[in-house]
Amino acid sequence: MREFTARFATAEEIENWDKHVTANPNGGNMLQSAAYATVKNGSGWKVRFLVLENPETASYNLVLEKKFPVLGRLWYLIKGPDLAAAEDLKAALQACAALARGRKLNVFTIKIEPDIIDSTDARAQLATAGLVKAPNIQSNDSTALLDISGSEETVFKNISSRARNAIRRAEREGCEVVRMEQGPETYRALYDLMADTVKAKGSMPLRSYEYYAAFWDEFCNRGQGNFFFAYEDGKPSVGAFVINYGAKATYKDGGSIQNRKQYGDSHLVQWAAIRRMQELGCIEYDFCGTPPASRIKDKSHNLYGMGMFKTSFTKTVTDFVGCHDYVLSPLRHRLWVKGAERVFRRIETARTGQQFY
Repeated sequence: MREFTARFATAEEIENWDKHVTANPNGGNMLQSAAYATVKNGSGWKVRFLVLENPETASYNLVLEKKFPVLGRLWYLIKGPDLAAAEDLKAALQACAALARGRKLNVFTIKIEPDIIDSTDARAQLATAGLVKAPNIQSNDSTALLDISGSEETVFKNISSRARNAIRRAEREGCEVVRMEQGPETYRALYDLMADTVKAKGSMPLRSYEYYAAFWDEFCNRGQGNFFFAYEDGKPSVGAFVINYGAKATYKDGGSIQNRKQYGDSHLVQWAAIRRMQELGCIEYDFCGTPPASRIKDKSHNLYGMGMFKTSFTKTVTDFVGCHDYVLSPLRHRLWVKGAERVFRRIETARTGQQFY
């Protein structure tokens, strides 16, 4: 087992945060980015910039910190820690705990959700590290990943015939995809499409317009945000926001009007986004959220429709290990899971109107 040390990043490292994160063992994640740190900082969370090191490598991770009466502080390593192997988890988390204790931060639990693919061996490593399974938070703990490292022709051949036929038909029938610049008009257009989709399908909760506008702004300001729209009768009918972060692209937000006349417009929007992500140097496209592989054909799952659409591009669903708790104070963690988390989440939602995490 490799030994790790943990420290907070220097001012220079924070200034160049994205450069460091995208050099992580697994290439980092857009939810560990400088843009996301800015969105979350001050929204009920304090952002800390954490560096895990051993003689061979360094890993840069965001920590979202929240303080609670009686319990102390919760650390949430969103989509982290980013490590070379599951075997590194135990030592990395021991280093995190030593840092928190050394700084007298009174952390009672460290919540993690590393992008480690679920397997029997991975679960064994999680158990060895002393981790306790917690409810998943992020929508892409199960997701559809498409390899876009090949040529445009190769990638097109590798997607399903259903998706190819939809793209070709949309093109034949004159559907076009337009890339839009950042700004209130674009933001409102996409948000309205997202709201229409949620109203019709109720698949995922929708945050406030102000949250999404700030989120989109931060990524666009750093050249990491991209909007794609298809139109019907002169109005936006399908929209997508896709993030390019290092070598990874993420289809973060999207929506559409219901009962459209154009066939294949959603597929064409995704195909336009994929080609643009290739131009920007991305080699992986994350469709960001499906049912788990074991339930991909389960029509009762709230993400069934999304899963069917996304797996028309890549049939393989990738299940990550999801969210786990590293417990520093067993008594306070028991209070947390037995009801304190539920109470604090309800209070936060009532106070701010926003989601807790």
